[in-house]
Formats: sequence, C-alpha cells, structure tokens
Amino acid sequence: MLSRPMTPAGERLLATASELFYQRGIHAVGVDLIAELAGTTKKTLYDRFGSKDNLVALYLRTRFERWRAFVDERLAAVEPGPAQVLAAFDVLAEWLTANTCGCAFVNANAEIGRSGHPGVAVIHAEKKWMRERYEALVRDAGLPMALGGYLHLLHEGAIVARTAGTQEDAVAEAKSAARELLGTAC
Repeated sequence: MLSRPMTPAGERLLATASELFYQRGIHAVGVDLIAELAGTTKKTLYDRFGSKDNLVALYLRTRFERWRAFVDERLAAVEPGPAQVLAAFDVLAEWLTANTCGCAFVNANAEIGRSGHPGVAVIHAEKKWMRERYEALVRDAGLPMALGGYLHLLHEGAIVARTAGTQEDAVAEAKSAARELLGTAC
C-alpha cells in the first residue's frame, strides 16, 4: 500500500485515524476530522494513503500487528502446556482492560465485511491467526487439535459478551469453560 516510508504527518494521520476508527467506527469518521485532529490537510491524507479505505486497511494491519505481538509476548512467559492454553484468556482479559470497545476486527467487519474493502482480508487474517494460535497452544500441550477451535469460539464469544453484552466476567467464564474442556480432554 505505502511504497515509501511513513512521514511524521503520515504517522499522525494513522494514529489519529486508528483512535477514531476504534472509538467511533469507520463510517462515522470522515477524512476531514482525521486531517483536522492530526494537524494536516485532506490532501496530505490522500497523498500518503490514496484513500480512506487504504487508511482503514492500514489501521487494521497495524492493530493486528500490535495484537499479535501482545499475545506472543505474554504467552512466551508461560511454559507450553495446559497453563499456557488457559493463560491465553488472561492475555485477552488484559487486552480488553485497555481496549473497551471490543474487537476492532469484529467491529470493522460489521461495517465493511460484505464489501470489496481492502480491510476485509486483514479481518479474515486476524481471525484465522487467532484460531491457529489456539490450535498451536493445544498441540504444544499434547491435547486434541479440535480443542483449538472450541477455545477460539470461547475467546470470540467472551469478547462479544463482555463488550456488547456488558457481561464483565465473560472472559473469566470463558476461561472456566476452557478449563473444563481441558479437564475432559486430559
């Protein structure tokens, strides 16, 4: 998408857009507001990103990279096995403490998921990666691979229950359900 290094103005635009898209939604945020709050012009936004759609896709890619690094860093501190599988839910709870609007990818999918938008591929990649991450965790723990898919569903459901359903203990309940699943598999 960007063939040249990000300029300071481009970095401000991306940071501003990322915050606005996550907090308010993609369709609710116009390029005028992004440019104004970033202290640039619309022309700079279009010069750097080409379109709002490209900016949205870059926001999603950047968020995916942050999420992936966060998960990998936290889980690397726990030995492979059932404890590491369960720690994935602790990682999710920690992330949601600072990211109270839920899953950026689910939110974006609700707005752009049925289009040819360049961000859709990023949404699908994040969901695929998260499922594969759970599959790797259960494989490394010597548990049946099918558990990875089940745990991923618990993970996704916990996010929605906590944010859209206002169930504050959703991640803890998902972790408890995961513990039960692991117990029956062992």
